[in-house]
Amino acid sequence: MSFDIILLLLAVAAALAAIIAVVVAWGRGARLAALARRLNVPPSGDLELVVSEVLEDARSADGLARSTADALRRLANLVSSAMLQIDGRRVITFANVGAHTLLGRRNGSLVGRTVMEAFADHNLEAIILAAMSGGSAEAELTLREPGLPTVALHAVRSPDGGAWVVLDDLSELRRLRRIREEFLDNLSHELRTPVTNIRLLAETIARDLGEIDVPPTVREDVERIDVETGHLAQMIAEVLDLARMEEGSRRLAIAEVDMAGVVERANERLAVFAAHRRVRIEMSLSESLPMVRGDEERLTQLLVNLLHNAVKFSPAGGSVAVRVVEGEGAVEVSVEDHGIGIARDEQERVFDRFYKVDRARARNVGGTGLGLTIARQIVESHGGRIWVESEPDQGATFRCAIPVAGPSGSLASHGSEGLAGTPNST
Repeated sequence: MSFDIILLLLAVAAALAAIIAVVVAWGRGARLAALARRLNVPPSGDLELVVSEVLEDARSADGLARSTADALRRLANLVSSAMLQIDGRRVITFANVGAHTLLGRRNGSLVGRTVMEAFADHNLEAIILAAMSGGSAEAELTLREPGLPTVALHAVRSPDGGAWVVLDDLSELRRLRRIREEFLDNLSHELRTPVTNIRLLAETIARDLGEIDVPPTVREDVERIDVETGHLAQMIAEVLDLARMEEGSRRLAIAEVDMAGVVERANERLAVFAAHRRVRIEMSLSESLPMVRGDEERLTQLLVNLLHNAVKFSPAGGSVAVRVVEGEGAVEVSVEDHGIGIARDEQERVFDRFYKVDRARARNVGGTGLGLTIARQIVESHGGRIWVESEPDQGATFRCAIPVAGPSGSLASHGSEGLAGTPNST
């Protein structure tokens, strides 16, 4: 190859290099111009200074995020509940001291393990997966590994697609529940036995007094003893019943229930009391009511309490109207009386235990103040709602809605739309 050709090739190569340099410089300049626009840097501004400030801010933000995460982890270690952070691959990325204590593991030994490696429990893994896909999940389960307790598990999806999991040991709670149940059983026996004996003695004395001549005040005192011990026996029964319902130790015997039949049975049980008070009970039952899913005995107790309350506050010669209709996803029952009514400021409290309406306006009606509290507990345990509508001296109407049985046998959902008032009555 001649020297001239070599020189020509070198010249071409230099020209190409120059062109490439210009193109690269132009591209870099275009990118810098775009960056300047995104950072709102004017043409006369110092782009290098702005970029350095942005980088410094990014480093500060990263440091703040790290320190915040570290503070949160330190805070989690102060919590007695077991707390776990799990990534999208179901690997534990953080476990607090409480988690290691609950599982009997050395501190730090859970991090890096999968959920199955740490717990060997498919049920627990399924709950966590449900939280990752659905947003949250909770359950009560006994961990499979021998010696581990029953726990309440709460899981929520984290922004990175993983989940935060909290485990609470239920062993102590169950022990306290067992102690409470034993206490209630003992209390029931120790209170009911002497009260029953006092009532029997009062009845015996009243019978014996009928055969001898005694002052009328003596007979009245004996009758008063019988009445007061009756009220005391009723209060003891209702207090113990309410305590068992609130703690959940008395489970519902769930079955499909005909609410019309429940109302009729409650009416039969209150017939003697209503006749004694000279109050009529008028019933209006819709035809072809859907079945509700609940505990028939408890629902009957609910209606007995509502009817007893209505009859008790009705004037002699008055009436109580009971209506049962089909509502939206529920069977709705209303019990209306024409008694003294309830002031608006009292309607929020009438379902509170031991609460009674204005005593000056409700003389000689008696009662323990627990009947409506128990009614609310029964309704809410069935997933329903109960409320009151009333005006002073115009009577009161207590309404409750019990969800109907769904097509699969489960309770149908029943929203709060259309339910007037808030749950609270006399």
